[in-house]
Amino acid sequence: MDAARLTAPLAASGGEELDGIAGWAVDLMERAGGPGAGAAVALENLFPPLPSEIILPLAGFTASRGDFTLASAIFWTTLGSVVGALLMYGIGAAFGRRRMYAVWERVPLVKTEDLERTEAWFGRHGRKAVFFGRMIPIFRSLISVPAGIERMPLAQFTLFTTAGSLIWNTTFVVAGYQLGEQWHKVEGYVGTFQNVVIVLVVLFVCWFVVNRVRSVMATRRSR
Repeated sequence: MDAARLTAPLAASGGEELDGIAGWAVDLMERAGGPGAGAAVALENLFPPLPSEIILPLAGFTASRGDFTLASAIFWTTLGSVVGALLMYGIGAAFGRRRMYAVWERVPLVKTEDLERTEAWFGRHGRKAVFFGRMIPIFRSLISVPAGIERMPLAQFTLFTTAGSLIWNTTFVVAGYQLGEQWHKVEGYVGTFQNVVIVLVVLFVCWFVVNRVRSVMATRRSR
């Protein structure tokens, strides 16, 4: 399969950077087949700038060309997601709660109580957070870190990570398989979803900062 031919549609609709990522992913899948797709997704978990909305549809498209089967693409990409998530979990576990609190105390405008409430929330909803987090851009990889810090039972983490990753990966791999040479259209829809997530996160951060500054100012005036 000609890698330049595969990346041409994306180059027409996107930038050179995405074209390069697509070319790299295609080359890896050509050389290693399904395991190559899994390795690409595992790296995407460790390095979020590698977008799953490019790699997964590409895996589906490559499967449609007969390099490996659709079932193999889904299996290997999901395995790659779990392996990458477990590595991120390990990073969180190695960092630990003590270091997290030490760093948190040096961050301006936040209180230890904020972190304690966050921990309590994760203790109640950690399984849901991991499951649904695997299907939300930006948070897909990051959700594994607090799970490791909180030492979420490894079996539970693996189970809910696998379930969430299987749904996410299957959706995009099948989309790429069905769209064929138009696989790159998937990225546009996910890009819109990701932009919505970014806007919501920015709005939340702004709301948090404004309210915390008001609280600090009110406390100073009362003294």
